[in-house]
Amino acid sequence: MSVATAKQIRDYTTLLDPSEQLRPEPIYAGKLQSEFRNFNEESDDPIKQRVRKTYELMHTNQTVEFVKSRMRDWLRFNKFKMTVKDALLKLNDLVDESDPDTSLPNIVHAFQTAESIREKHPDKGWFHLTGLIHDLGKVMAFYGEPQWAVVGDTFPVGCAWGDSIVYRATSFDNNPDGKDSRYNTKCGMYKPKCGISNLMMSWGHDEYLYRLLVHNKSKLPKEALAMIRYHSFYPWHAGGDYMHFCTSEDIEMLKWVMEFNKFDLYTKSDSVPDIEKLWPYYEKLIDEYIPGLIEW
Repeated sequence: MSVATAKQIRDYTTLLDPSEQLRPEPIYAGKLQSEFRNFNEESDDPIKQRVRKTYELMHTNQTVEFVKSRMRDWLRFNKFKMTVKDALLKLNDLVDESDPDTSLPNIVHAFQTAESIREKHPDKGWFHLTGLIHDLGKVMAFYGEPQWAVVGDTFPVGCAWGDSIVYRATSFDNNPDGKDSRYNTKCGMYKPKCGISNLMMSWGHDEYLYRLLVHNKSKLPKEALAMIRYHSFYPWHAGGDYMHFCTSEDIEMLKWVMEFNKFDLYTKSDSVPDIEKLWPYYEKLIDEYIPGLIEW
């Protein structure tokens, strides 16, 4: 296992901080960059109230034992069989309760993400498909999982919580792992430089879809699998936390996760793609990389 060098981490830190104070703030989908992921509390804003409640439940209940229980339940892949397209269509009925940037059905976000990737990376069909399916693990919300165990930013369990986690100051107050000496230190139950892939992540749609794609032998490349597994791991790819666990391979994969994040986050708008017109193109990609009935 290759350990991340000090230079790699410095290079990443430079990449991570795009503030470039002298440049004008970028605008995406008609919004300033700083207007996305606004988690400030406003008592009269029902969306922000919904978001805060979702994260408080998540941060209270996502423990090592809880994650183990969800893995035992979901990673048998015996819930149902469904094609990727049918799973995407189910997202018509899902609004992410953790997202302060949109209240549109999740399938709209899927196509917004995929089409923005396609525009910038026209020769990478696997990347387009990754954008389309990256939130498919959210189908768990239709099969008994509360949204706090499906959506939202992810973080490792079994070690101290990173400073950049949303609502970090108070939202973990009632999580029992914070009082458990096995789990409440910087490294907790892990070793330094053990590799991000060896961390047990809070349970949610990222880890589930990653495991599902591996189980069903999808043909997506490792870069796509990393994007899917860590696209909600904002404390790492946006906050710079947990770098003490990184290897050099993690730093390389992180570049792809950050590239994906630009399209995942900054394409959320009220502009709805012509989904029916786009289906034939994406159905061909599904047939190439993840065909047929999938075990969920």
